[in-house]
Amino acid sequence: MDNNYPLLYRKRLIPLECVPLKDDEILKWDENIILTKWNALKPKKDLHHGYSCYFLKEGYKVSKFYTADNSLLYWYCDIVDFEKSTEEDALIVTDLLADVIIYPDGFVKVVDIDEMVTCLDEDLISLEQLKHSLTQLDKLLKIIYADKFDTLTIHIEEEERKNP
Repeated sequence: MDNNYPLLYRKRLIPLECVPLKDDEILKWDENIILTKWNALKPKKDLHHGYSCYFLKEGYKVSKFYTADNSLLYWYCDIVDFEKSTEEDALIVTDLLADVIIYPDGFVKVVDIDEMVTCLDEDLISLEQLKHSLTQLDKLLKIIYADKFDTLTIHIEEEERKNP
């Protein structure tokens, strides 16, 4: 990783954790996006590696998930919030729970909405964060259903064309 970039942290609310993404390779970082290439922190049966593009102004993280044999597993979209760390040169990316999975056949699935209620009940998420998450989820789904998802995948697709 280029040491000129701040460190990225992934903060989850369920389970409550904040982990440094110290092994993620940052490919691009500007005022609009952060583009990374990574191996799964906790590899699963199918998920092995991928790319992520963080849209800093929109509050989305769009990831392309691959299996070990480099086959597309699916696109995974997180609704996120960004917070600069005051203690170090770092950016904390909080997963605001609502996620969208887009399978290779085009099937779209929204997941983890139930966790939003649990987090609100347990004071793990503020009402403002919950509203932000639902608003950004609605915007993301409108992009997907308008067949404009390619406007969010373009950075990853360009990187893959440059470095197959």
